Amino acid sequence: MGKKEKKSKTAEQKARVAAKQSKKAAQKDKKIKSKGVDKSDGEDVDLESVLKEYAKKQAQFLKVTEISCEPPSPRSSATLLGSPSNSKELFLFGGEYFNGALATFFNDLFIYLTEKDEWRRVTSPNSPLPRSGHAWCRGGNSGGMYLFGGEFSSPKQGTFYHYNDFWRLDPSCREWTRMDSKGKGPPARSGHRMTYFKNFILLFGGFQDTSQQTKYLQDLWIYDCENFVWHNPTPAPGTQKPDARSSFSFHPHELGAVICGGYSRVKSTAAVGKQSKGGNQSLRSILKPTVHQDTWFLRITQPQGDISGSSPPAVRWERRKKPVNAPNPPRAGATMAYHKGRGILFGGVHDVEESEEGIDSEFFDTLFAWNIERNRYFQLTLRHARAAPIKLAEDRGGARRGRGRADEAELLRNLAALQATGTITGADIMEADNSMDVEDPPVKPVKPILMTMPHPRFNAQLAIQDDVLYIFGGTYEHGDREYTFDEMWAIDLGKLDGVQEIYKREVENWQGSDEEGSESESNDEDESEDEDVDGNSSMGVPLPPSETGATSTAAEALVSGPITKTVVDEMESEVRDDRPHPRPFETLRDFFARTTNSWQELGLESVRLRDGTIDRSIKELRKVAFDLAETKWWDCREEITALEDEQEEAGIGEVVSMTERGGETGGASRRR
Repeated sequence: MGKKEKKSKTAEQKARVAAKQSKKAAQKDKKIKSKGVDKSDGEDVDLESVLKEYAKKQAQFLKVTEISCEPPSPRSSATLLGSPSNSKELFLFGGEYFNGALATFFNDLFIYLTEKDEWRRVTSPNSPLPRSGHAWCRGGNSGGMYLFGGEFSSPKQGTFYHYNDFWRLDPSCREWTRMDSKGKGPPARSGHRMTYFKNFILLFGGFQDTSQQTKYLQDLWIYDCENFVWHNPTPAPGTQKPDARSSFSFHPHELGAVICGGYSRVKSTAAVGKQSKGGNQSLRSILKPTVHQDTWFLRITQPQGDISGSSPPAVRWERRKKPVNAPNPPRAGATMAYHKGRGILFGGVHDVEESEEGIDSEFFDTLFAWNIERNRYFQLTLRHARAAPIKLAEDRGGARRGRGRADEAELLRNLAALQATGTITGADIMEADNSMDVEDPPVKPVKPILMTMPHPRFNAQLAIQDDVLYIFGGTYEHGDREYTFDEMWAIDLGKLDGVQEIYKREVENWQGSDEEGSESESNDEDESEDEDVDGNSSMGVPLPPSETGATSTAAEALVSGPITKTVVDEMESEVRDDRPHPRPFETLRDFFARTTNSWQELGLESVRLRDGTIDRSIKELRKVAFDLAETKWWDCREEITALEDEQEEAGIGEVVSMTERGGETGGASRRR
């Protein structure tokens, strides 16, 4: 979302500078009057004319072109997303840069090739106009990448414009297409979030800023990618729904979607001046900043028997319990990226004190994993790379392990064929083609690896591709200065063995004022903490467990009946996970090779429950089994990492089952 100078910051930053605004404006008016300076802030700028000029210049591009380039210039409120069609590509679009005096908006499309460590810049005759604060997500079953909304402003940010256009990007050919939907679509906004569910794109929240006031939104919109129509479902009367907010996390789920956190400003009253004896103290209405800590599950049910698919899906909001081990203190601007059933959260800012000088803030550089199913946070810490484990002698069970490796290699070939051609039959052709390819793989330049997290910041752009977290940009404040980081980092989420520097450049000079005014407002607006503003009570609805096949009466009651604490307790007590569990120091491949029979049985049951039949090849069923095993491996990653750390401290480097060491289970040689 966009930054606004002094009296028009982003929605999050407004909370921290609200105490300074009146003071700064008064000081500025005094200086202007004394110096006779023109204080025009671009109020008369016709933004529609400006945007038309942008469109004319862009139309001069005759075709889509892609060229090598340097890393993107510093910017905030951009969007970073991994390509759904190529696991070696990251896409960066839009954003803005504010140097303290002027704001610059971008509509550049950059592509980062992770394997080659190269940046590409794409120009197109029909790409979206410059903007920031937009939302971007993958297309789910429909493929592609979808973008909606955002904001644009005059250079001095005296006039603002919010977009309500909707775009689709084909990541393979880099071609933009504006989506003209049937009927009514979402109103213009920025700071909203989007995610996907099957063949739908989900959009929620955001805000509209007119410089004078900020209106936060709480409407839900669902776009049908097959019928090209927006739906605006309304919850049933008497049911709950999330409060209006922006800057929250919105993640996909197999039964709908989940919302976590966010920021808004809610109306409140504050006392003005001191209370006189025998008199009533006057009150005035203020906007109180609120960092939301609640989580919600959006349950989506597709209509039964609708052949045309024109009927909108039924939706229901279900409030979840307060997450366990949530980051403390609460923080705004902590961004989160989705990764295999988890949300990876980084950074954020917390306002710790409001003094005569203004609001003091604490910035963070911590990394958390939010397990969506269990609604629990785990802090992730960097670990030094472990030495390679000592391999056992090949003559001990070598034949059996060799067969396991051969099966695993065959499975991996089938996975690659399914991803590339959609069928298993292409595996042999792909293998033959690969054998003919004699080119050496590209050599990736060696990058510095640090054992410390990047500088504390908020509103960094996050994306995950190939189990690697990428951190782009972000903002840090010191006094009245804002630093937009010009850098990008990478962290391997499987190893956590350091932070790799993709690129880093020095922050450009700040053009604004560094003054801290000597005058200050009286601290009349004593804003106490909003007690239970998010309703963090013990009541709530836990997210339904996936891949268990459970059809308990408690789960049925959640769908059709009222929500009660008894139902919640019954559901939680009945959730048991009897699936195979990873061992310390066990890679995903080793875990699947060891437990493949169990996962294939679970995969058969999963396909039977979902499709009603098992009309798939053996190799396709093995892919389903591998996906289930991968989900389980990542679901337990934080606990297994903790066990590995404990065992390393105790001098244990690897845990091996005795049955995997050739079947020797006793004897004098074992005791020695």
